[in-house]
Amino acid sequence: MGTLVELGNIPGYLAEPSGSGPWPALIVIQEWWGLDQQTKSIADRFAAIGYLAFSPDLYHGELAKLGDGKKAAELVQKYAPSAPADLQKIFKALKGHPDCTGKVGSVGFCFGGRMSLALGISRPLDAICTFYGGGMQQLFDQLGSLKSPVLGLFGDKDASIPVGTVEQFDQLLGKIGVHHEVIIYPDSGHAFFRDSDPSVYKPEAAKDAWARVTKFFAKNLM
Repeated sequence: MGTLVELGNIPGYLAEPSGSGPWPALIVIQEWWGLDQQTKSIADRFAAIGYLAFSPDLYHGELAKLGDGKKAAELVQKYAPSAPADLQKIFKALKGHPDCTGKVGSVGFCFGGRMSLALGISRPLDAICTFYGGGMQQLFDQLGSLKSPVLGLFGDKDASIPVGTVEQFDQLLGKIGVHHEVIIYPDSGHAFFRDSDPSVYKPEAAKDAWARVTKFFAKNLM
């Protein structure tokens, strides 16, 4: 289990592996609901396999209840402008953390998937993963600034990120020449990795995605 701390003056949830460091660091970025138990559980999973995992509270104490899309949308509108700067502070704090090897990656879900890409555009991450990054097309004209390898994981039934948008993302990454892999899971919608929500969770897709993301980070961060 992790603890609530501040890194770079940004609150969040820090999960540390057992034993002594240093370890590679991962920034685990929340869905649009906020820093909920689901996000913390993912940080715990990464810590259990050897990563110093920090999930920032980009809403600074506010949280939308699962299913309250209106509240979540309001929180995104309120905090999306400040989130990139918050993540940049966290990147700097983790990079210099005494328990960090100096290698830092990011993984984000939904709103966090977009923020994971945004951080990679502005800072030299060692690896970037986006799970169904909501609104990521807002960043397409900035992708040329990416230098890090990218893993993108999406569902073919995601109404908010059509397959055509994902294919465009894949093509753009190819054009800029970064190492990348983009996977589209069949019969899977938005938030297919969210195992705490049976209405969206797709076990087979989630299992494969976990295998891919852990292999991706092991290659680029370990």
